[in-house]
Amino acid sequence: MTANNQGWQFETIAFDLDERGVAVITLNRPEKHNAFNARMIAELHDLSGKVARDPDIRIVTLTGAGKSFCAGADLGWMKSQAEKDRAGKMEEARSLGIMLRDLDHLPKPVICRVNGPAYGGGIGLMAASDIVISAESARFSLTETKLGLIAATIGPYVLTKLGQGPARRIFMNSRVFSAQEARSLGLVSDVVSEDQLDDVVEQEIQWFLQCAPGAVADAKALLRELAHLPPADHLDLTIGRLADRWETEETVEGIRCFFERKKPSWIT
Repeated sequence: MTANNQGWQFETIAFDLDERGVAVITLNRPEKHNAFNARMIAELHDLSGKVARDPDIRIVTLTGAGKSFCAGADLGWMKSQAEKDRAGKMEEARSLGIMLRDLDHLPKPVICRVNGPAYGGGIGLMAASDIVISAESARFSLTETKLGLIAATIGPYVLTKLGQGPARRIFMNSRVFSAQEARSLGLVSDVVSEDQLDDVVEQEIQWFLQCAPGAVADAKALLRELAHLPPADHLDLTIGRLADRWETEETVEGIRCFFERKKPSWIT
């Protein structure tokens, strides 16, 4: 059982929070290459809700323990799914889908620190994150079609992150591709050497620490809304969301501090 400084306890993930409000979520099944099982999915769902509600948490970093980021579905979990009826299979898939939706909708920026290989659902985690920094040695594959399956549950996030053209390049053939190709496809934001991984993630954190947390959350929500609306609806939506922000205490403070050349409260 993994304990942490919030008092939250987990079996398959580790959690830590520093004094800046930077949370680190670590997939913690290194002996299984951090593959999903029912317990990990449930714990990630539970933790996402806790993180979303905690005002002390400003930024989330997601990574894996050991040499892998995430190998996708655990073989034991897949076997148990194969033994279920259709309703049982759909319920298991729903649990994974809800967990990914939680991550995608999290009102905090999520920086994915990809320390090693990611397959199947591991790519789903990357696609549902906001920024993905990958070690150059990492390798990736959507392996489902080799098993006669499809990457259905993670499909919406892969499509949103890559767009249909790049997604078609990797979604159907189960081939392994490099971190550099993942960057060219849009799955990865930046590729660095393993010894630079922490420094580059920290730089991304520093950018967010200069920004108002509520504004960051609203900016993320706006992008998600725009992605699902026809362009004809964008004008009214964006005008309304901007007007909403002007009325917040954060914006009043931010504008005042800008003209007074002072630091707002969110910069420590």
